[in-house]
Amino acid sequence: MMFDAVARNLPFLMGGFLVTLQLTFWALAGGIALGIMVGLGRISRSKWIYQPVTVYVNFVRNMPLILVIFWFYFVMPIFAGRPLNPFLSAVISFIIFEATYFGEIFRAGYQSISRDLIHAAYSTGLTYSQTARYILIPLAFRRMLPSLITQSIVTFQDTSLAFVIGVQEFVRRTSIVDNLEVRSIQLFGFVAIVFFVFCFIGSKISLHFEGKARKSGIL
Repeated sequence: MMFDAVARNLPFLMGGFLVTLQLTFWALAGGIALGIMVGLGRISRSKWIYQPVTVYVNFVRNMPLILVIFWFYFVMPIFAGRPLNPFLSAVISFIIFEATYFGEIFRAGYQSISRDLIHAAYSTGLTYSQTARYILIPLAFRRMLPSLITQSIVTFQDTSLAFVIGVQEFVRRTSIVDNLEVRSIQLFGFVAIVFFVFCFIGSKISLHFEGKARKSGIL
C-alpha cells in the first residue's frame, strides 16, 4: 500500500496538523492586530512613535524567524522566572515576527490612499484616530487583502519552524513517526501534499480577491 505508514498513524499526524492550524490562527489574529498598529506607527508624524516602531520593524525583519522563536523561548524565562509553555512561546514569537510584515503591508496600503481623501475627512471634523478607524484601515484592508492572504500562506508554512522548541506540529509529528516507521519519502511526501493543497487553495483565493479589486477599481 502506497501510504500504509500514513494510514497507520493518521490520527497522530492529523493531531499535529491541528496544532499547525491553531498556531496559524493565533499567529494571524495577533500578527494582523499588531500589524495594524505597526502600520499606523510607520506613517506617524511623531518621532516618538515613528522611530521606535521603525527600529522594531527593521530589527525583527532582519532576523531569521527560527532565531526569534529560539531566543524568545530561552531568554524570556530568565525575566519571567519560570519556563514558558512551548506552544504559547511559539505563538508570541510568530506574532512579534509576522506583525512586522503585516505592518509594512498596512503601511503601503495607508500610503496608497489619497491625501485629499484624508484631508477631506479632517475637514469634516474627524480626529486622527477616527480617520484611521473609518477611512484608513477599512480602505487599506480592502486594497491589501491579496497581499494579506499571501502573507498568511507564508505564516502557515512558517509554523513548521516551531519544532525547534519542541512543539509537536505537523512536521514534528511526522518526524517522530518517521523515526519509528523509516518511511521518509512516503511520510514527508504526504506532508508536502497537504501543505501544497492548502497553499494552492490560499493562492487561488488571493488571486480571486485581486481580480475582484481590479475590476472594482480599488487596485
